[in-house]
This record gives sequence, structure tokens and C-alpha cells, in this order.
Amino acid sequence: MIAERWGVTEDEVARRYPCDDLVPTPVMEVWRGVTVRASPAEVWPWLCQVRLAPYSYDWIDNFGRRSPRELRGLPDPQPGERFTRIGERFEIGRVLSVVPEEHLTARIVGAVMSYVLVPTGSTTRLLLKVVMARGRWYAPALAAGDLVMARRQLLNFKALAESAPGR
Repeated sequence: MIAERWGVTEDEVARRYPCDDLVPTPVMEVWRGVTVRASPAEVWPWLCQVRLAPYSYDWIDNFGRRSPRELRGLPDPQPGERFTRIGERFEIGRVLSVVPEEHLTARIVGAVMSYVLVPTGSTTRLLLKVVMARGRWYAPALAAGDLVMARRQLLNFKALAESAPGR
């Protein structure tokens, strides 16, 4: 599939993600990844803030409102809570499972996604896998759009975690 992978290794594609248990026979699977020069404990609070805003291209998916650039001290997400917010008004998606500083798995618009933090010495691999059980006819278009938006989101989380005060 076009736009199936960005920034991931063969081992990262082959590994098991929490979303795999929730969608055992997906019609779409895509993987994204970035190396962050920070520990999982430093990346996790930024990832948790996806509940406040999408952190990708704000002018597209946040009605032009800027995603927060400072940590807000949010508690860890809990299953059943909303996943993200668009334009400070529209809550979308639900958190499905969480292991703090390890993974955040959520459902949004028919897709299930797992963000996974993998410590690698002095850095962290921030991985994202997105799966869908339905939508075979539009999955390639969704994968291409996700590549653009998820890439920006992961790069934003990377930049924010690496530039956090006290680092």
C-alpha cells in the first residue's frame, strides 16, 4: 500500500502493538516512527497532550488554533476518556488502553492507533501503528493522508520533548 511506512525498521514493523489485539484482521496497517533525543519519561507528557490538540498541522486539523507548546501537567489518560480535541471544542475518539511511558492506544473515526515508546539507550523511539478493520476501498487514501499528518505530529512531539526546559 502507498504510504504504508515512514521512519520505521523491519523489526519495528514486525513487532506486536496493542492495536493488533483489538483489530486482529485489519484491511489497513500503517507504521510511523521517529527517534527522540529524550527518555520515555520526557516524551510521555507531550504524547498525553494529544488530548488537548492534534499536534500536526494546526491550520488543517485544529481550525488554525496552535497546539500547546508548554506542558499542562495532565494526568495520564484513562481508558474511556476522549482521545483528542479539535479547535478546543470538538472532542473525538476514545482512549482504549494505556501503560504510562510505554503506550497509548485509541480509536478515532474507525481507526485504532497505538503510540509506543521504546527506550533505546539515551533516546526513545516514538512509534505509531494505525489499523482499520473496515474501509478497504478508501484505505489507500487514508494511509496517504495519515502519512502527512502523523509525520508532522511525531516530528512536533520530538521537537517539543527535545527542547523542553531543563534538558
